[in-house]
Amino acid sequence: MESGRRLMLVAFLALSACAVGQKKPLTLDEFFNSVAITAVEISPDGKSVVIGAERADWEQNKFRHDLWLYRDGAKPESLIQLTQSGEDDKPKWSPDGRWIAFLSERKVAAAKDGEAEAKDEATSQVYLIAADGGEAFPATRGEEEVHAFCWSPDSRNLYFATRTPWSKAQNDAYKKEWKDVVQYRRAERGDEVFVLSVEDAVRNRKEEGANPAPAAEPATITPGAHSAGSLPYRISALEVSPDGAKLALASSPVSERMEIYGEYEIYVVDLATAGPDKMPRQVTHNEALENDIRWAGDSRHLLFHVGLGSAEGKYKDTQERLYSVEVETGDLQRWAASYDGSVQHYANAGQGVLATGNSGTETQLYLQPGPKAALSKLAGWAGTYGSLSAATSLPRIAFEYSSLQRPTEVYLAESADRLQEAKPITAFNKLFTERDLPQGKPYRWKADDGTTVEGMLIYPPGKFEAKNLPMLVLIHGGPADADGDHFEADWYQWSGLAAAQGWLVFQPNYRGSTGYGDKFLEQIVPQIVSRPGKDILEGVDALVKDGIADPAHLAIAGYSYGGYMTNWLITQTTRFKAAMTGAGAVEHVANWGNDDMTFDDAYFLGGRPWEAPQQYRDEAAIFQINKVRTPTHIVAGNADIRVPTLENYLLDHALHALGVPSTLLLFPGEGHGLGKNPWHGKIKVREELKWLDKYAGSEAK
Repeated sequence: MESGRRLMLVAFLALSACAVGQKKPLTLDEFFNSVAITAVEISPDGKSVVIGAERADWEQNKFRHDLWLYRDGAKPESLIQLTQSGEDDKPKWSPDGRWIAFLSERKVAAAKDGEAEAKDEATSQVYLIAADGGEAFPATRGEEEVHAFCWSPDSRNLYFATRTPWSKAQNDAYKKEWKDVVQYRRAERGDEVFVLSVEDAVRNRKEEGANPAPAAEPATITPGAHSAGSLPYRISALEVSPDGAKLALASSPVSERMEIYGEYEIYVVDLATAGPDKMPRQVTHNEALENDIRWAGDSRHLLFHVGLGSAEGKYKDTQERLYSVEVETGDLQRWAASYDGSVQHYANAGQGVLATGNSGTETQLYLQPGPKAALSKLAGWAGTYGSLSAATSLPRIAFEYSSLQRPTEVYLAESADRLQEAKPITAFNKLFTERDLPQGKPYRWKADDGTTVEGMLIYPPGKFEAKNLPMLVLIHGGPADADGDHFEADWYQWSGLAAAQGWLVFQPNYRGSTGYGDKFLEQIVPQIVSRPGKDILEGVDALVKDGIADPAHLAIAGYSYGGYMTNWLITQTTRFKAAMTGAGAVEHVANWGNDDMTFDDAYFLGGRPWEAPQQYRDEAAIFQINKVRTPTHIVAGNADIRVPTLENYLLDHALHALGVPSTLLLFPGEGHGLGKNPWHGKIKVREELKWLDKYAGSEAK
């Protein structure tokens, strides 16, 4: 009898294993129906979480941005869709937990001065919705979009920044003089900050219906453009101190091009004396791009994040860092100073911070009680933690998490020391748990100078650690980024789909990547493509030598900086049978002149074009393009200014002149990222997979 039970148990386990092994393969359509998390904000009492979600709307040819609300114990479901317009993002709880404010680009009827009929508008404005439900309504209205907003600590006021509004007479006078002529830079104007009473907005909503103009004009907090002492900058972030006495703002260029360090700084306004004749006081004076500003609980220190540049000296690119500044003295303190990785998202946690840190192929959660205290890694799951938010009155935290075999969802933990007990509060990507997803692992090799380099190997489902596999080298952009143990399903990161079609995907974290220390990142200077190029090719050599990659079926692909590297590497070797490149430069002079991020281009190449002309030539693929034999598929957004579309025309023209098979796909209206129309990203990857198979896969056999 006992042996019979054992046999039944063995048979049951075998059937279960078979069932697990019979998960369906991932399809192209399913892959592009993934949902991305754009925001995670926990309520002050820790009992609710508002979540921003992005998904494709195939019928409307756009991406939907909607807000969802999780509430403890809510019936019949704990997660409900809060907004329906498809244009809503960047939610912020009021400190009393009664309201959620967010930005929306909904079209609303708005009567203009002197016009008999209303017209439709689609500018980003602040909307309000009650936390216990109801319809959202606009708190701000106007022709100028809201760039940033924040709550007052007592929840009575909303502060917001827009470009200085012009009257109808001012607009008409400008059009009369300039017609359709563009005054580059000169025609732009900086932002003003306004304060709006929430009570006025709510009362007006009740009295006049769904789309009223504000009951009272918002008050001006800062000087307007062209007035004496005004800020000639765009305002990218606003935050009021916990004591309600000071308003902090982060500036950025009106042109939205990264050209002058001083256009990125932090300012503070004393709210007791604020007004249109009072200039904000500058707090930082550095060569860094400050962002994500947040007050510490003492109302004296302001935390901020730096992704590019240096807060401590001359411009240099390091891994992402976290700082605080004493707003009266300007004294600077670096958080996690001994950490050798990249500090990414962060949240206030009492007098300290919670932060995600990228080290190697993992991004984990860390806690630091104060800037001088030790940084401790929290016990969590292997994989990647993302956006996080901490409650003010409870130890609860909400965060985004994923790994290669666990699709992205939002989780809620009772406290930071109970991460492994966190429960998922979304199931946006449940379908992927029912599909046969690839497994992966880190892979390390030695570069020619003895440096250890690491990357990720993503194996086809059912072939984990198999040998002699056709291999796609998929190069991440940045270059300050890293590939690791995370889930992603989109036009940029399509390793999961390539693996589902039988490809081993090699994702190298070459010199210049984050997660391996500042020295490793800085070794890209001034060899912007040649040094990382050696790292990548040496990784391919090691994989072939180890019998993992099939040398007869090698391909290469990358987008943005990954496109730079792809363009360079096909001039250095003919081993790749197919190449897929997107938004990548083939030279650096015109790219420097047209790029909206000129800081890092000049830094990586050792100077501006006239300061390092030989380096600009030596590191340019175009001057070695005659060596290319690899069939190359090229894609670009036709409105890209990060890597101007002309770079892709140049590459295609050169390959066509050389008789090398090539194609160029241009996506209308798209900038550097393909975020306008989901069909563009889907078609991009569909055609890349076809090209991959035609020249390096089954069709090439």
